[in-house]
Amino acid sequence: MKPLIKVMLSLATAFALTFIMGRVLGILTVENVKHWLELAGRVDPLWLAGTVVLLLFLDLFVAVPTLTITILGGFFLGFPAGAAAAFMGMSLAAFSGYGISRIWGDRVTSFLLRNENDRLDMAQAFSRNGPAMILLSRAAPIVPEVTACMAGATRMPFPRYLGYFSLSTLPYVAIASYAGSISSPESPQPAIYAALALYAVLWVGWYLFRRSSRKIVES
Repeated sequence: MKPLIKVMLSLATAFALTFIMGRVLGILTVENVKHWLELAGRVDPLWLAGTVVLLLFLDLFVAVPTLTITILGGFFLGFPAGAAAAFMGMSLAAFSGYGISRIWGDRVTSFLLRNENDRLDMAQAFSRNGPAMILLSRAAPIVPEVTACMAGATRMPFPRYLGYFSLSTLPYVAIASYAGSISSPESPQPAIYAALALYAVLWVGWYLFRRSSRKIVES
């Protein structure tokens, strides 16, 4: 399990650095994202949907406020159009990360784990724990991209990854975008409650997952 944690933490650190750089440079702030979506909405709804897709796809390379974009997508596009755009953007990011890592992931894992046995242990550990990690990945930023890369690097069959990704992402997108569609600047409570509820459920899931993992290790 330690080799898996080492690789995932290394990937998470790399993604976190892009988030910090974006914040330091003042590029991917919530205010900027909202401004871009408002500008796109003035041009055409298709431009607005494309902007949502593009921003969420960029999450693979530069960490963006995913939940905020999904809620704003629902607010500006309505439901289910906002949900469709958000799901498409998240899917492009996840599948691209999976594909890139499937092709070049061996080079990264070989660099981080010099010992072949450690690489084998990493692959076996992700095979056991990866499904739960993917299902609960929306609990925190960066984790969806890390799990997508790990799935590709460890050669998880794509249909299997697609199934776990869909089970994780579709409810998340639907709830967040619907909450955005019934919210307004004067009444933002649905979006706030939806965000809190999503994170609460996912963090409880992570707690139960970690608890069961510890029991398996101790036994």
